[in-house]
Parts: sequence; structure tokens; C-alpha cells
Amino acid sequence: MAAEKGANQSVEKAITVLETFSGGEPMRVSDVAREAGIGQSTASRLLATLEAGGLVERDPQTSLYFLGAELMTLAGIAINQNRVHRVGRQIAQSLAGEIGLGVNIALLRGAELVYLCNFEGPLSPKSHTLMGQRVPLHATSIGKATLIGTNREKRQRLLPELPGFTEATITTHDDLDREVALTARRGYAIEVEEFVLGRASTAAPILDRSGKIIAAVSISGPLTAIDLETRGAELGRTVVETADRISSGLGYQGPA
Repeated sequence: MAAEKGANQSVEKAITVLETFSGGEPMRVSDVAREAGIGQSTASRLLATLEAGGLVERDPQTSLYFLGAELMTLAGIAINQNRVHRVGRQIAQSLAGEIGLGVNIALLRGAELVYLCNFEGPLSPKSHTLMGQRVPLHATSIGKATLIGTNREKRQRLLPELPGFTEATITTHDDLDREVALTARRGYAIEVEEFVLGRASTAAPILDRSGKIIAAVSISGPLTAIDLETRGAELGRTVVETADRISSGLGYQGPA
């Protein structure tokens, strides 16, 4: 029993070590130890084990560690196994080509969304959205779309803090309540420079067979290409239709 507990703790520490690389920068052993809250000798041992498995790699010149190629293989398998990705990928890619803007699909995971795919249209290059990137629910249209149907109590529990990213970010629950109510009436969410300056987006929720919101799809682009004041309703209808197609592909047949 003690051996099993020790093994579980080692696995938990290894997971914590891998999570320290989520910032995207190579790290020294001391950096990993500090971020993971473990001793430097423990960090060194765990990194050596992860390196042997190809999950991290070490630059021999700088001794900096970074995530390994084996993780790319595993991530690719995980993405391709995801049903939302399988159903929505071609739909999103085709839409990006048609409208020239970026189209993104993200999966709901607790208080965040995880991007499954991103397709850049010619009017929206270099969106810097990455597969696996996590984004907040309150500061993005793709996040706010998933809050449709939640009540204030659940939102306060899920999002106790509403950090600001720009001057336009919603940072109070009173404002978020009003935004979610408006989003629910429209059927789609909008966001203008609330998360990243110079960009805007509109999004709608994706439902599974049971009608539960599990993901969302968004149309995004720079302010020079996506004018929500004049095209908001048009793009809103488009993103709702796209979300409905993906939901239908997942088995959702509409309200009972």
C-alpha cells in the first residue's frame, strides 16, 4: 500500500513538472523546481525520467529543458480521437475558406476552454491561436458562448475571479450577468478587444447528443477585417448555423 501511494505521488509530481512548461518557454532545473514546488534534486530526477521517455528534451548547450516530440505524437492522437474535432474540423476549415476570417473550435474544460483547431482565413492571418491553448470564459466570445444556460450562482462558483486582460474585459459578475443574458437572447456571443487588442470575434455553443454545451465555435479576425457593428448580425447567424451543424453531427436533434 505504501509503495502504491509512493508511485501515485511520483506520477502526480511528474504531471506537475510537465505542467510547468505550459508557458511555452524552455526552463532550467531550478525553474522547474520552483514552479512545481519541489526540491531541485527531485526535479532533476523527474526530468531525467521524462527525458528518457521522450516527454521532455534538453538542449545540450544551454541545459534548458523543453517539451519533447513524444508529447506531439500523443497530443495528435488525443485530438484525432476527440469527437468534436472529428465532426467539426472540416466544417470549420470550409467556413474559414468561404468567409476569409479565422474559425476556431474549443472544448469546455472547467473554467477554461481548450482550442481543438484553428483555421486562418486570408483576411485573418497570424491569429496566434494554438491547438491546446487555454482561454478564459469571461473574456472571449468562444468562452461566453458556453456560459449560456448557466445561472449566476454557478458562474460565481466556476469563475470566482474575473481578471482583466484589456480595458474592455468584463471584470464584475453584474456585468457578466447582463452579457450572458444578452448572449442567450441573441443565441451567440460577441467580443471586441476584451482579450486581445485589435481583434474581435463572435461565437456560438456546440451541444452534445443530450443537449449539454460541451464546446463552442467562433469566427474571429482583426478589427480591420471584422466589423461587428455592420456585420455582427450576419456573422452571428453564420456562427450559429455552423454550431448547429456540428451539434447535429454529434447527435443533437433539437429541444425535446
